[in-house]
Amino acid sequence: MKKQILSLAVVALLAFAVQSCDKKETKPAEDELTLGNKVDSLTTDIEEVKDSAVTKTEKAAEDVKDATQKAADDVKEAAKKAAAKAEAAAKAAKDGTVKTAKEVNEELKK
Repeated sequence: MKKQILSLAVVALLAFAVQSCDKKETKPAEDELTLGNKVDSLTTDIEEVKDSAVTKTEKAAEDVKDATQKAADDVKEAAKKAAAKAEAAAKAAKDGTVKTAKEVNEELKK
């Protein structure tokens, strides 16, 4: 279970690190940009990267949350199955003991 969560976290971090190939607007040549345009362009780029990082982080957190919930559900289901098997084994042992006691009692009567 821990390995699954760690694996998903690693995958989420790798997905976060990999930049998707987005089409960028064609920008004027570097020498055609004024200082104000350069600042605006850099600000826009920073905002795009920040927004992308936030989105990817939220997605990774959701993936980890989902994986954790699935692991918890799997553990719960496994515990239910183990309890049912233990109950069946206890019943079988009880039935066997009762049957053996009856057989011993009948043999003693003979």
